[in-house]
Amino acid sequence: MENFALIIVCVSIGYLFQKLRVFPRRAPAILNQFVLYISMPAIILLEIPTMTLSLHMLIPIVIAWSVMSITAVITFFVSRWMAFSKEVTGALLLVTVLGNTSFVGIPFLNAYYGQESMAYLLVYDQLGTFIFLVSYATFVLSYYSGGSKTSFKIITMKVLTFPPFLSLIVALCFLNTTFPPMMTHILKSLSATIVPLVLIAVGLQLKFKIPAADMKPFVFSSIIKLIISPLLAFLICFTFGWDTLAAKVSIMEAAMPAMITAGAMASMAGLAPRLSSAIVGYGILFSFGTTSVIYYLLG
Repeated sequence: MENFALIIVCVSIGYLFQKLRVFPRRAPAILNQFVLYISMPAIILLEIPTMTLSLHMLIPIVIAWSVMSITAVITFFVSRWMAFSKEVTGALLLVTVLGNTSFVGIPFLNAYYGQESMAYLLVYDQLGTFIFLVSYATFVLSYYSGGSKTSFKIITMKVLTFPPFLSLIVALCFLNTTFPPMMTHILKSLSATIVPLVLIAVGLQLKFKIPAADMKPFVFSSIIKLIISPLLAFLICFTFGWDTLAAKVSIMEAAMPAMITAGAMASMAGLAPRLSSAIVGYGILFSFGTTSVIYYLLG
């Protein structure tokens, strides 16, 4: 209960400060940069070395790539069937497929399953969502906005220079290693900043306006992201008989709302900005209810 109280309080503070214009407009970007360059690398270096390398670590990767690939196909064909415009289709291919598996996933999973879930979450996020983001999203923006150039070299450089991914590579080199107490204390202190900073940044960016003409794609996207995606993850786990913490964390990660970064990318590319912001904003609110139901069903 304390963890959920922290989530609600921090998001509310961010949203209140957005309305009062206490922080400059670039404040969310600055907070997110701090998290990406300092907080997330710290939690990765703290948690990944403690895990035991096993086949269970492949579960988050398999589920992440499978769920995002299937939802991308569903989104594409349903968008064509519903005759959505090119801009709306491009936006949906970003915000419906890509989940907020780190910025929202970390505080939510910490609240549901505690610190022991972090290693699986980080594998899902870094080797699943992040690599899918820089490759898939680049192609979507290139095709639907016409304003982005892409190549294998560009994608590779984005992956290799991303601070959390670099930290993951370093952390994997220290599997089963116990760091000195001082280093552990420093990493714990830095990683502790991730939850409040992320949630306040989320509150600072929340937008809720939905144009009447966008209600149909909004409802479609919300159902796919918050209900169909975790259902697909559950079916994959059921098919292979996976009933471990890694599987449960992966199902919960698949249930995370639309990625804020994906919404920002869609907006900057001119792909239905108000619709993208609404899907992100309401998705975070709806996910309080949907993730709690999924957690209860998982036992």
